[in-house]
Amino acid sequence: MEQELIETPMQQDTSPNDERPPETVPVPHSLVPPLDRSAILLDIDGTLLDLAPTPREVWVPPGLADTLERLYQRTGGAMALVSGRSLNDIDLIFAPEQFPAVGGHGAEMRVSIGAESVATSAPPLDTELKLRLAAIAKLSPGILLEDKGYSLALHYRLAPHAEKAIYEAVSLIRADLPNAPIEVLPGKCVCEIKHSGFTKATGVLELMNHEPFKGRHPLFIGDDVTDETVFAIMPDLRGLAFSVGRRAQGVNGHFDGPCDVRDWLARLLDE
Repeated sequence: MEQELIETPMQQDTSPNDERPPETVPVPHSLVPPLDRSAILLDIDGTLLDLAPTPREVWVPPGLADTLERLYQRTGGAMALVSGRSLNDIDLIFAPEQFPAVGGHGAEMRVSIGAESVATSAPPLDTELKLRLAAIAKLSPGILLEDKGYSLALHYRLAPHAEKAIYEAVSLIRADLPNAPIEVLPGKCVCEIKHSGFTKATGVLELMNHEPFKGRHPLFIGDDVTDETVFAIMPDLRGLAFSVGRRAQGVNGHFDGPCDVRDWLARLLDE
């Protein structure tokens, strides 16, 4: 089975200028090693859950929590959510259920249900810098500010016309603080600023050093630019990567949308 993983052909990236609709790449369950040898790692927004006008408006469709709980049991606990959201926010979304998770783009982690959340080496974003970045939300009604502790996000799904102004304002602040160890993460109608030095990939690598994840074949599904760091490390971990909504470079296949991911995970359990 390990040889199967290594020889799986990679999908070619689709150019942004390619107007052809993406072809659905079948994702056969036969690619996945037995669940007792796998680690299932799942992004949340845009992957498990459909995107909403605001981060607080996302909702968990019926049956998804049960699917995740069954995956947790069938993998012996090696199922984790990997998100830019904080662990507290993740728990609120899936309450009363709780799952292992990597939160804050790798800034914090919980290895098992009921375990204490632990911060990685990631420092919180500087308070003064947060205040300067937060002021950008005043550029236009509809820009929503989300303070995640380790990062700050400016959501403009309700104000798409403000995208250029937001990034220009962030660039001015970065130019004024050339030595500030920060990184800008462009996303789907969101501009997020975090401390540099940690990513979802560093969080996943740390998670894979702990039982029951250690020594398993990881399977990661994600949809956004921030997930590309995890896509890149899957071959080194003898794992599989799948993108959602687009054919990202270096993945083993893709899903059209979150509903397809949810259906696929449910069928994976049945098979």
